[in-house]
Amino acid sequence: MDILCILSSLLILYLIFKIWKHIDSKRDQNCYILDYQCHKPSDDRMLSTQISGEIIRRNKHLRLNEFKFLLKAIVSSGIGEQTYAPCIYFEGREESPTIQDALSEMEEFYIDTIEQLLKRNKLKPKDIDVLVVNVSMLNSTPSLSARIINHYKMREDVKVFNLTAMGCSASVISVDIVKNIFKTYKNKLALVVTSESLSPNWYSGNNRSMILANCLFRSGGCAVLLTNKRCLSPRAMFKLKCLVRTHHGAREDSFNACVQKEDELGRVGIHLDKTLPKAATRAFVDNLKVITPKILPVTVLFRFMLSLLLKKLRRSPSKGSTSNVAQAAPKAGINFKTGIDHFCIHTGGKAVIDAIGYSLDLTEYDLEPARMTLHRFGNTSASSLWYVLGYMEAKKRLKRGDRVFMISFGAGFKCNSCVWEVVRDLSVGECLGNVWNHCIDQYPPKSLLNPFLEKYGWIREEEDADTFKFRT
Repeated sequence: MDILCILSSLLILYLIFKIWKHIDSKRDQNCYILDYQCHKPSDDRMLSTQISGEIIRRNKHLRLNEFKFLLKAIVSSGIGEQTYAPCIYFEGREESPTIQDALSEMEEFYIDTIEQLLKRNKLKPKDIDVLVVNVSMLNSTPSLSARIINHYKMREDVKVFNLTAMGCSASVISVDIVKNIFKTYKNKLALVVTSESLSPNWYSGNNRSMILANCLFRSGGCAVLLTNKRCLSPRAMFKLKCLVRTHHGAREDSFNACVQKEDELGRVGIHLDKTLPKAATRAFVDNLKVITPKILPVTVLFRFMLSLLLKKLRRSPSKGSTSNVAQAAPKAGINFKTGIDHFCIHTGGKAVIDAIGYSLDLTEYDLEPARMTLHRFGNTSASSLWYVLGYMEAKKRLKRGDRVFMISFGAGFKCNSCVWEVVRDLSVGECLGNVWNHCIDQYPPKSLLNPFLEKYGWIREEEDADTFKFRT
């Protein structure tokens, strides 16, 4: 009998030990953001509407209608007068870039951000265990990740991932890679480097579906330090709660919505198809279907399902006319603010921000970080989410326990989203290294209206020969 009791006790202790070990191992799989650093190019690379007009005018293949089309797109895009562009745009060499132009653009970015990040956190390059680099439009040999390793003399056993052609949603994909590595390896430090290469990707033709991309993107980038080290968790800023990736590449219309291709004369550019809004909406809806149950309270989900059922029983859906915004992004019909405190939206353009705001029933306060980021820094592709997050931090909105919902879109067509929890109060004290520190007091401005809307007659569909006075 004593032996049986002893064996039973040992078995119980063993089960308790296994349960404790399982729970303890899960703690080491957490993914934390330790710090991040966005890139602010030098002021001599500021791209105003005036300079944009001069650069566009250098394209000898453009007719007057295409020229006006691009200028109207710029002034109505929500992009302000202080965004940044590559050096070759100001040197008049956008149609004849070299590989060195592209590499120099990337080198300037990653040396600035990574060095600031490591210095601020008192780390050495050899402390990095995982390196993930995502730059969609540049595939060099050796890779950009290899160049970073060479520049910083990182360890030879560093785990390296170099992502290309993943579009504006690549930041979340990079985080997903790190998250999955953290499930297997304990006590690791990961560096995510995200940017976009504009220098070699100027389109010199006049195809309307391709020239628009010249106006949409601006220079920028970000380096993010992530960890699953338990000893570093008290210093962490954010903790990853969940992440969902949606890919509609199997659908032909979604796949062809945003494609790099040649025009009829062999000039390479990014083709933005008319099916793009529909593809983005479909990916967004499918992504929400998966992530919503993970981030909202059960009671809210139950009430939503009950109300949806009652509506279907009472009447069929209305076939009346709807607004353009409603057609592009139908309302989700559920209150996301019951589980989310802040919305970090990709700055793909004013229409993208408006559509997501309409769909999720967000206020102007919720949309302000995305709108201000678009105005000050423009669409910096995959790194734009971190500029939006930086705005929230600089405005001292982020408090311990708050949840931040990141939403991004990319060619393929993809919609990726994730939720971060603020693990320490970020609303007190100066935000060290924040890219918004130099100008946050000026935001939000009284008006986001582009000055050219008031100044020039062609915006008002009037003839005006003096729209731009170009330098010769």
